[in-house]
Amino acid sequence: MKKSEPHNGLGALLEKGGIYYRLKGNTPKEAVNALIAEIPFQQIPSPENLLNAVLEREALMATSIGKGIALPHPRNPLAAGLAEQFVALAFLEKPVDWKALDGKPVDSLFLIVAASAKLHLESLSKITFFCQQDAFLDLLKRRPPSEEIISFITETEQNWA
Repeated sequence: MKKSEPHNGLGALLEKGGIYYRLKGNTPKEAVNALIAEIPFQQIPSPENLLNAVLEREALMATSIGKGIALPHPRNPLAAGLAEQFVALAFLEKPVDWKALDGKPVDSLFLIVAASAKLHLESLSKITFFCQQDAFLDLLKRRPPSEEIISFITETEQNWA
């Protein structure tokens, strides 16, 4: 992994998008809708467009990556620029069947809204990298305060060469 730029580091993007706890939803659509409803409106150009774009992407192929994690995202960048892009993390109140290849229901969502395809892929890559680390998976399972999650991510990114 390369050293992150401050504007698109995963920690900074999560700080912008927020971390949300005990979201309700019995289906992927309900879970994503609940998450979008929690994000401050100024972060989202159009909540309805974002929901529709995420659901269109989910219809192509489920965005679950296994280990109880899904990465819902629009197929095309929706953020108007760097200042508008964000990543939001949600912990679901109860696990949802997301058609994961490992068969495990999803209890953690990372919603990615990027300003370009390149930045979208960078965010996907970083989240996927973190989700392969036992320490990070343990962190997600504990559902600690948002400050602890963001601090863990930011410190890890600062140590990347």
